[in-house]
Formats: sequence, C-alpha cells, structure tokens
Amino acid sequence: MNEEDKKEFLEDFRKANGDAKLDMWYYALEQEVLWESILADMSEIAKEQKMDKKLDDMMKEDIKKIS
Repeated sequence: MNEEDKKEFLEDFRKANGDAKLDMWYYALEQEVLWESILADMSEIAKEQKMDKKLDDMMKEDIKKIS
C-alpha cells in the first residue's frame, strides 16, 4: 500500500458508518497478522541461509541513512 492508498483508506474510514468502520478495522488487523507472519517466515529463511546477521547490518545502515 503506497502513501496515496493509505490516505484514501483513512479518508474512507472517516466517512464510513459503524459497521463499515468495524469491517475496515478487522481488515487492517488481518493485514497486520498476515505481514507479521510473512516477516517471521522471512526471518526464519534468512537464519537458515545464514543471512540474518548480514540483513541486520544492512537494516542498521539504512536506518543511519534515514536518521
């Protein structure tokens, strides 16, 4: 989901009635659970391939660039 999609989703949430708001809330929670599961699987694969340390170092470098 890009930034524009995010803004549109949140605007739709603002305008929605109670039932639609609840549906949107559950949808967002389902997506969170899905992505947490995907990240856990990716982490396990990285460990199996002995890439977890390298990926961790790369993330730290990216964070330094952003900060």
